[in-house]
Amino acid sequence: MKNCNQLFDFAVTQHATDIHICAGAPAQFRVNGKLAPVTEEKLSTEKSRQICYEMLTSEQIEIFERNLDFDLMIAHNGSRFRINVGYFNGAVGATVRVLSGNPKTPDELFLPEIVKTLAQKEKGLVLITGSTSQGKTTTMSAMIDYVNTTQKKHIITIEDPIEYIHENKKGIVRQREVGRDTKTFATGLRAALRQDPDIIAIGEMRDYETIKIALTAAETGILVLSTLHVISIDKMIERILSYGPDEGENTIRFLLAETLQGVIHQELLPLVNGGQRVACEIMTATSGVKSIIRRKGGYHLRTAIETGRKYGMCTMAEEIGKMLSEKLIRPEIAEMALANYSN
Repeated sequence: MKNCNQLFDFAVTQHATDIHICAGAPAQFRVNGKLAPVTEEKLSTEKSRQICYEMLTSEQIEIFERNLDFDLMIAHNGSRFRINVGYFNGAVGATVRVLSGNPKTPDELFLPEIVKTLAQKEKGLVLITGSTSQGKTTTMSAMIDYVNTTQKKHIITIEDPIEYIHENKKGIVRQREVGRDTKTFATGLRAALRQDPDIIAIGEMRDYETIKIALTAAETGILVLSTLHVISIDKMIERILSYGPDEGENTIRFLLAETLQGVIHQELLPLVNGGQRVACEIMTATSGVKSIIRRKGGYHLRTAIETGRKYGMCTMAEEIGKMLSEKLIRPEIAEMALANYSN
């Protein structure tokens, strides 16, 4: 592989989800969840630096060398690539996420029907949760595309960086990238409140100010979609509260209980025949769930999900069990994925 464009093209043909460029190791692709070398020789410090710098403009190189990390998005041959360039043990390296470029539909992702119902809510908060690299952004993009295809809505997204490009269909989708179109998630979100939105999609709730503005927006009659890094739904409340001061806990609990419409929690699992598919656990915000959020009993959310089938809820165990019975995944994959969902 002589340059980054060759790596990009080869990654797409190999159905790789990630590219790793690291001095002292071969260039590697992640395919079906596993890393595999794609160059025979190990990359020298200079070669690793050369490939990484080919992804950046001279201005971006200046910023990177000043800040020591840089995130960007590149479009190439119909695909998009989310890139993080950084220093590793003094050498320049990069991690590249391979994206399809166009949003998928909820049906293409095999998402439960309740996801479409949540996407059509008129107001409130819908969270897509999961640990890193579990397809949260892909699901949120599918929900945006579903609304954009079926309803005349004004949707504003605030992303870092923009991963999927939305064309205007029945509705209008206006995408803002942090660092390019707005300074921070919080400033972009605050501005969005003055831009007549029906829906605001936030790439990630990652600080107290963003969380508080998002909850306030949801309370005022806007549908807010966002992602949140958390290993299971019953850890959601403490994760959100961890961003804020102790004295703000009651306010956040009240706003969350008042505005929450539902939570879609995801595990991205490798399939037996190659590829990956999301397994979803769904919690809808029933009066019982809202009461648990107010009462400081997050561990009771597990029971609410297990007994909430008539409200559209489903457990991760049920969804992974279906995939196992259909022989889509291996037993060891199911066991590993379910480790965070036992009482």
